Order: sequence, then structure tokens, then C-alpha cells
Amino acid sequence: MCLSNLYLVVLFRSSNRALSPHLGSIIRLARIFNDEAGIELKGSEVKALRAGRVNLKDSYVRIIKNEAFLMNAHISYVDTTNPHFKPDETRPRKLLLHRKEIDKLIGKTTRDGLTIVPLSIYFNRKNLAKVQIALAKGKKTHDKRETLKRKEADREAKRAMRDKY
Repeated sequence: MCLSNLYLVVLFRSSNRALSPHLGSIIRLARIFNDEAGIELKGSEVKALRAGRVNLKDSYVRIIKNEAFLMNAHISYVDTTNPHFKPDETRPRKLLLHRKEIDKLIGKTTRDGLTIVPLSIYFNRKNLAKVQIALAKGKKTHDKRETLKRKEADREAKRAMRDKY
């Protein structure tokens, strides 16, 4: 499922739902590396993921010592979790990738200045938790200004419609 030459404009960020796409609040032009990676989770984190208690907002993938880690992904506690065993909600979680895939990601991030972002977390047919990752490039300043102008115009239009009725 590698769509190496497709481009995706990331338009919005999902709320606190698992199994939904994580798309940036700041629009990013993402060249889809579109790979899925396994994720190393504790037992209570799997239960929380199934309950939809995950937030990928502001999360990213960092490569440390030739291993990929998912950083800043917030997986909340489930109420039934033992109080003596509660892993940190935003702890780095190891992603399970092959060496060639990690080397490819290292090359893209160092040479092209791209960032690795998680797009979604889901369970596959074998009920294993997977993270879909993509390579993304941040927005330029002029693109951010354009987006702010568009948002302000939309707010004004909504305000005018609301005041009209």
C-alpha cells in the first residue's frame, strides 16, 4: 500500500478519536510515504486505544539511535487500570519498522528537511495496532498568512449569516 508519488494537502486535525486520521491544524503539504508501522503498547494502552481514548494532536515521529519513536501521542488511562501501573500518557512509544524503512526515513528527514507525522492509528485484520505515517513539509510563512485571511473571512461570513437570522 505504498503511494510514493501522491501528494496530500492536510486540512484539519482530528479530535480525541482513535481510528480517525490525524491531519494537521497547520496545513502541511505531505508527500505520502504512507507506510504502516506496528506500535509497542502496554496492556492498558491497548484497551484505551480500543475505547478511542487517543489524541494524535501535535504528535510526530523521531528517530533515536536507529529506532523510530512516536512522540507526544496522548493515550489516556482507562478507569479500570490498576493505580499502581499507570504508564505515562505521553511517553515515547516505539514503532516497529524494518531497517530499510528506517534508513529511508532517516535519509528523507535529514536530506529533504521533512518531518514524519502519524496520520492515524488503527487495528488491522489480525487485531494488531498499527500507525500510518507520512512525510510532511511544514508551511511557509506566506501560506500561513493566507490561511489566516481565509479563516477570518469565513468567520465574518458566518457572523453575518448568524446576525441576519
